[in-house]
This record gives sequence, C-alpha cells and structure tokens, in this order.
Amino acid sequence: MIITVEEPKHAAAIEALLDASFGPDRFSKTAYRLRDGIDSIPALNLVAIEHDEHGREVVVGTIRYWPILVGGATPSILLGPIAVAAHLQGSGLGSKLIRMSLNKAVALGHKSVILVGDAPYYERFGFSRTLTLGMEMPGPVDMNRLLGLELVEGALSGAAGMIGRPEPVGAQDGTVGATPVLAQSLDMPAGIQTGEPPVPFSALFARTAAERLWTDRVRRTDWFWRGGLQAGTA
Repeated sequence: MIITVEEPKHAAAIEALLDASFGPDRFSKTAYRLRDGIDSIPALNLVAIEHDEHGREVVVGTIRYWPILVGGATPSILLGPIAVAAHLQGSGLGSKLIRMSLNKAVALGHKSVILVGDAPYYERFGFSRTLTLGMEMPGPVDMNRLLGLELVEGALSGAAGMIGRPEPVGAQDGTVGATPVLAQSLDMPAGIQTGEPPVPFSALFARTAAERLWTDRVRRTDWFWRGGLQAGTA
C-alpha cells in the first residue's frame, strides 16, 4: 500500500469512495457549504492506494482539507471528508491518514484544524469541543461534533463567530492558500525560516518513530509513504 498526495487522476475514484461511504446525499450536509466553490488544499490531500491483480491503482482511502475563516478573522483549515474502503475499516488506515496529514499541516505552518465528527474518535488526535464553543456553523449541525485542534498553542484562543469560507483573490499554486490571511497561515514555522530546530510537533500525531519521518519527508518534497498498514498499528 502507498499513501501519497492526491492527484487529479484520483478524482473519480475518490468520489466513488465517498459515495460508497456517505451516500450521494452527503452534499446536503452543512460542511459542504464551506467547501462549495472553494479549492481544497492540495498539499494536505492524501490518498491510500492498493493495486489489483492487474497492477492497476485502487483508491482505498482519502482525506482532504479546506481553508476556512472563523468569525471572518481567524484562519484555520477544515478536515474532511475522510473515508476508507469497507474492507479496510478498523485496520488503522483512517488514523494513519489523519496523523500523516496533521504532520504535514504542522510542517506547512498551519495553526489550527476544525472538523465535524465523533468526539470519542477524534479526541485521540487532540481535538476538543472546548476550542469551538464560541463558533457557529452556517447550517444545521450537532454542535457537540464541532471540534478543534491547535497546532500552535493559543491559535484558537478567542476565536468565535460564524465559520465561513475565505474569499478567493487568485488561483492557488498548490501550496499557498487563496487569500492573504490564509497565505500568511501557510508560512513555514519560524524555526524553519530562521534555521533553528523546528518544534517536534509531529510527535503529537505519530505513534511510531517511522510515522514521525513523514514530516522530514515533506521537507524533502518526497511525497510518498510506503509500507504495510496493519490492524492496531495506528
């Protein structure tokens, strides 16, 4: 199995996997209002790929991220959707996709992440309802499922108000965001810019030393993660 950055050629297979996982009515969910008309963040979108008996690629996992603004002032990113093929559910693949993408988000200088999901599952990655208590969604949602994670301490301190989409001001280049405030949030961490050792935030999201190599691989622009994914390892 390979986990790698999503490419345009994966789009149809990803949509089929999302339909199988959530059904075609998934587009009616409030979270999709925040994604409609906005490009996702290419550098954070990952796919897990297996190969069939003919050597053809089969997408068995996907995770995507989107730029958002909280209260019109605080930039963040929205995690989701994330889906895993039925035969791999419970294998730990979903956890691995989350940890790898969070490591990448840290390396790219993102400061916080927000999602709508089950708290008992996402708390293991550090997500908390406490960080989103002052926030609102642009439609019906179970607010107990609105969770936040600070990649930089204090990034969501005082963040409140409606969660919305940033206004695009130009085409994305695949790495930098579509708004001035988002572009600022995607800057590399200060330690990397000045040559100082970066804070090892990846330790928060990786269970093993091997998984912590993902952040180093990002800095070398080696976008591949190879190796078996076995139950209980994530």
